[in-house]
Amino acid sequence: MNDVVITTLLIVTLFALLGSSVWIGLTLSGVAWIGMQLFSSRPAGDAMAITVWGSASSWTLTALPLFVWMGEILFRTKLSESMFKGLAPWVDKLPGRLLHTNVIGCTIFAAVSGSSAATCATIGKMTLPELGKRGYPESITIGSLAGAGTLGLLIPPSIIMIVYGVTADVSIARLFVAGIFPGILLASLFSAYLAVWALMNKDKIPLPDGNMTFVQRVHESRHLIPVVLLIGCVLGSIYTGIATATEAAALGVVGSLVLSLFQGSLSWAAFRDSLLGATRLYCMIALILAGAAFLTLAMGYIGLPRHLAEFVTGLGLSPFMLIVALAVFYIILGCFLDGISMVVLTMGVILPTVQAAGLDLIWFGIFIVIVVEMAQITPPVGFNLFVLQGMTGKEITWIAKVTMPFFLLMCLMVLLLWFFPQIATWLPGKM
Repeated sequence: MNDVVITTLLIVTLFALLGSSVWIGLTLSGVAWIGMQLFSSRPAGDAMAITVWGSASSWTLTALPLFVWMGEILFRTKLSESMFKGLAPWVDKLPGRLLHTNVIGCTIFAAVSGSSAATCATIGKMTLPELGKRGYPESITIGSLAGAGTLGLLIPPSIIMIVYGVTADVSIARLFVAGIFPGILLASLFSAYLAVWALMNKDKIPLPDGNMTFVQRVHESRHLIPVVLLIGCVLGSIYTGIATATEAAALGVVGSLVLSLFQGSLSWAAFRDSLLGATRLYCMIALILAGAAFLTLAMGYIGLPRHLAEFVTGLGLSPFMLIVALAVFYIILGCFLDGISMVVLTMGVILPTVQAAGLDLIWFGIFIVIVVEMAQITPPVGFNLFVLQGMTGKEITWIAKVTMPFFLLMCLMVLLLWFFPQIATWLPGKM
């Protein structure tokens, strides 16, 4: 049976299971099991057990539930409200006002977590309730959060940059430095879109709380100090090498508990609810991760990623058309696989073609990260869409629809990166 028929069968099965309201993680596992059982010689049950256990017991992923718990603590105490009090006076003059807190918050937190899911979940726990309480439209708040949440992959430290650096044998430190300017530029594009949207929909943006003098704004900024201190400690511990990402996440949890205790907002009920909320959210994420890991394994055994990559490399395209083809290829592949799996499964085939085309591997690494970011908000397996669905209860098709403008902005970012490669190569070249 050829690859087109196999791919079509798996896609139909995937949508049929999702349409019948089967849990997403179980759907991914089910499609993977069917694929392995029918189209490979590897025993599906044995592969599922090993893969699910390996995914669930990964030490690297322990940072994720800790960061989610940190977000729950911030959400259930006064710390998230304090962040808004401190930010509001400074963004109230911008078109879109507090909508920019999604982008600002994700940009800051992306430098802490290195994970798109953790960034989206943590910032979402803080911003969505506050923006909803103030009357901002759900469509733009959820859409901007889904888009900005992907910055967790681009702004260093980034797990996927480490994977690419090892696979392509390039300097991970230079990759980290290369991600700084593109990350800031992409965040700026998101904020610019929010400003334009707000100017075109002035009636949907709540009125500001009131005009403040510069001195009053500075005074209100005192509310930001606890959160800034917390982020500074978490960031500083990572960049100085004192702590790993997981240890820094634990530091963030302890710090948020201590700060909320000093603020007088940490009660037993808040502690219990934050722990239970983090457990529920992470269990949802972990089940999806386990299903995605098993689906990745099944795709690898069937050989679909390798065959698709070989097809792309065999077309003999110009460098620009090669990049366009690879972007389309990875976006399609992102409908079925998580970002790290896409890199691991395809780099062995893609890299020789990229090197033959004369493309800089540092630049190509940033390109890959941005395209993988796009896959995070591409249905049906866009991971940020699943995270937001679990948080908001909205239909995944609706979330994908409101996220589409930010997907298009990422397409624009890829074009800017092609026509102005210095965005990614200038800073590493100074090292």
